[in-house]
Amino acid sequence: MNHFSLFRDVCQECSEHITKRYSTSFSMGIRVFDPKLRAPIYAIYGFVRFADEIVDTFHNFDKDTLLKRFRDDTYRAIEEGISLNPVLQSFQEVVHKYHIERELIDAFLDSMEMDLHFSKYHDALYKQYIYGSAEVVGLMCLRVFTEGDEAEYQRLRAGACALGSAFQKINFLRDMKSDFDERGRVYFPDINFQHFDNEQKRRIEEDIKADFDAGYKGILQLPKSARFGVYLAYIYYVNLFEKIKKAHAERVQRERIRVSDRRKVYLLFSSALKSSFNML
Repeated sequence: MNHFSLFRDVCQECSEHITKRYSTSFSMGIRVFDPKLRAPIYAIYGFVRFADEIVDTFHNFDKDTLLKRFRDDTYRAIEEGISLNPVLQSFQEVVHKYHIERELIDAFLDSMEMDLHFSKYHDALYKQYIYGSAEVVGLMCLRVFTEGDEAEYQRLRAGACALGSAFQKINFLRDMKSDFDERGRVYFPDINFQHFDNEQKRRIEEDIKADFDAGYKGILQLPKSARFGVYLAYIYYVNLFEKIKKAHAERVQRERIRVSDRRKVYLLFSSALKSSFNML
């Protein structure tokens, strides 16, 4: 192995490590992908996670400057085909190999910037934010899953967007307290955190259910190399969604509802059994 290959491998391993430390749900899903898909999906996750960290947790730093630098460094890495930032090095390789469009990257980084300037979202801003923060991430992954098959990518776009949207909206419900307490944010349009009730929660859940239904249809049409991994992430989120649906609005406001690691392991094995019998 030459030294540049070693450098590339180390960068990819950094993205894998980031994924595993930040998300047990997604990392377990990625582990059951076809091996050829794992490194590029880790790279995409590492990229979006670090951008999200800038706007969500770097409270004692100049977030605007850091995000602008991250954006500039991202495009410099893509243009030059190399970066000393291991996350951007592995991400730019995926961008080039799978022809991820600049529009998707722009939309994602624009949504991250929105988090620095908006605390409440009206309907149009909310849709723009959901597209940029979640749907385009699904589309980046879909570029990897379809491996250059443009017709297949276009056929599966709507399902990928719906699934990303469902995941993000569940995150908003799960993190409602921390988003409001720590960042002053309320993502759902026309929702007053101080007067959040079960009826408002029910309407949000109906919207999520519609996204889930469309996303599930898309999962069943994915290439076999990716289908089970995406289905597993879907099952984790369905379980989280069911727990949130059973909770009173007041509980959602005061605590972060989660799926236990033991439950996640059970879901992994039960889903694997279904997959082996073509019962997804």
